[in-house]
Amino acid sequence: MFDDLRDDASSYYDEDDFQELAKPQESPKKFLGMTPLQRFVIALLLLFATCILSAFCLLVTERVVLLL
Repeated sequence: MFDDLRDDASSYYDEDDFQELAKPQESPKKFLGMTPLQRFVIALLLLFATCILSAFCLLVTERVVLLL
């Protein structure tokens, strides 16, 4: 039953297709196309933006009062 399975499959696929699939694919070295330093800067900017917006929200809702 399984003796000539490869021969049967060769009629559907070319030998070149098997060679292309066998090649190890390169893993992407950059996440979202950015270097680690660029991702760190983006994360830092998001942290600062979150802190500023949350402090502003606390001031607007009068949970915190500035003493001048």
